[in-house]
This record gives sequence, C-alpha cells and structure tokens, in this order.
Amino acid sequence: MPINYFLILSAFLFCAGAYGVLARRNSVLVLMSIELMLNAVNLNLVAFSTQVQNVSGQVFALFVITIAAAEVGIGLAIVLLIYRNLRSPDLDRVEQLKG
Repeated sequence: MPINYFLILSAFLFCAGAYGVLARRNSVLVLMSIELMLNAVNLNLVAFSTQVQNVSGQVFALFVITIAAAEVGIGLAIVLLIYRNLRSPDLDRVEQLKG
C-alpha cells in the first residue's frame, strides 16, 4: 500500500486535532484533540519507518505513546482541580482563578 494514503490520513487527523484545540472551550475535548494530534504524528513515524525499513521510528512512536499517557494523567488531574474550584470545565473561566 502506498505511503501517501497514510500521510493523507495523518494530515487529516492532525488538522482535526488542531481544529479541536483552537475551537473548543471544554478542557476534556481539548485534551482529546491533543491526543488526536499525537496519534497523527505516531502514524507518520510508523509509516516512514516502514518505508525505509528501519525500526527506529516505531520505537520512537512507542516513546510518544508513553509521553501521551503521562500527559493525559496530568492533564486530567488539572481538569479535575479546575472543575472542583469552578464547577465548570470551560477553559474561558480559568481566568477567574487568578488571585
């Protein structure tokens, strides 16, 4: 299968994730959009790694998945703290937390 299909899919996923980060105000949806962007990068890494017959891109994709899991854990903890203080997951209301 040509690599172009994977690159087009990856570009579409990355653009959808970028739109989600820029357009959404709900913090959970923003975190999901960031994960979508990271998965698009992983798809690129694996596609190019397969194209050049080298395993280093796939290993690097595993590291990105590990970093993404840590990012989700910390991000959800921050979202829960914001929700506990403001009773809303809306990112526009975070300005109210300034002292």
